Amino acid sequence: MKKRFLYAAAVLLATGVGVTVLQPAAEAHGAMMVPGSRTYFCWKDGLSGTNGAIIPKNPACAAAVAQSGTTPLYNWFAVLRSDGGGRMAGFIPDGQLCSGGTGGPYDFTGYNLARNDWPQTHLTAGASMRFDYNDWAKHPGTFSLYITKDSWSPTRPLAWSDLESQPFSQVVNPPSVGGPGTNDGRYSWTGNLPSGKSGKHLIYSVWSRSDSQETFYGCSDVVFDGGNGEVTGVGGGGTTTPPTSPPTSPPTSPPTSPPTSPPTSPPTSPPTSNPGNGGCTAMYNVTGSWTGGFQGQVMVHAPAGAAIGKWTVEWTWPGSQTLTQVWSGTATSSGSLVTVKNASWNGSIPAGGDTTFGFLGSGATPTTVNNLTCSTA
Repeated sequence: MKKRFLYAAAVLLATGVGVTVLQPAAEAHGAMMVPGSRTYFCWKDGLSGTNGAIIPKNPACAAAVAQSGTTPLYNWFAVLRSDGGGRMAGFIPDGQLCSGGTGGPYDFTGYNLARNDWPQTHLTAGASMRFDYNDWAKHPGTFSLYITKDSWSPTRPLAWSDLESQPFSQVVNPPSVGGPGTNDGRYSWTGNLPSGKSGKHLIYSVWSRSDSQETFYGCSDVVFDGGNGEVTGVGGGGTTTPPTSPPTSPPTSPPTSPPTSPPTSPPTSPPTSNPGNGGCTAMYNVTGSWTGGFQGQVMVHAPAGAAIGKWTVEWTWPGSQTLTQVWSGTATSSGSLVTVKNASWNGSIPAGGDTTFGFLGSGATPTTVNNLTCSTA
């Protein structure tokens, strides 16, 4: 029997809005969080709306809303078929895999759109990683992950023939952390990503309950480019997932200086391409933590089609954290807002290139930050 939850309160808590806006009760169970499904990332992308509204900025997410409305965003965890029984090809039609067909409780057909600008997770082929699946309502069952064939293209609707025939990861009744009825509660398991993959792909998830016929489906857009779980295309910038393996023990004392000394002079050879006026994206990552402090880095990416001549990264802390030190950039703080501009020697980034800056912070370690943006202002 499906459990029903009132989801609006969770949305308001996630957005920090103190206005009560009641949404319809949702029949909800779960979806891929790492690597995130289209519905999960589009929900996250739209959380900056006011008064509980979810307004995606990502073009693909906005197109999905234009087709299917906003109801799926409040029910991102409900791409399901109550009569699925674990069925796949022959049950869900080609071109409708990401919505679980059209027989579910909500219209998710907008998430079938063939586009190459969905939010995506950056991964490394063959690497071990932790997979997370939201457990809004807990049920026993089997989780199966499939990868697209090398011949797949994001510019055409996904068909069953586009998927490898066997799952690259499959687990029965994995352990859960937190939940149910929360945004962060999850089932988690560790597995290896498929080897020999490069470029854009799609991970297709199927959760088949063993206590009913209910089956959940989802599409997670990924790119195999040597990444470690960074996410781009959400919130106008980039964020990262937590490290797959947190440090086994904190350092005996917080570092008093960066682990490597920042360069004292500009590189001997500047980028060969001329700086352009394109945008940029930023990826935040925690590289270490200890009681009362943490260390992190942010990677700044220039777009594939344009070099940039300078960059500015901004974010807000999710709590009472403070910035204590930065290298390879110049920083200012105002309350919870942090602004980091390029150093004199690393503002120019060639098209498709990147640079990083590091920092130390005090307070509880934030695995993600809010409102992460990158601009060339």
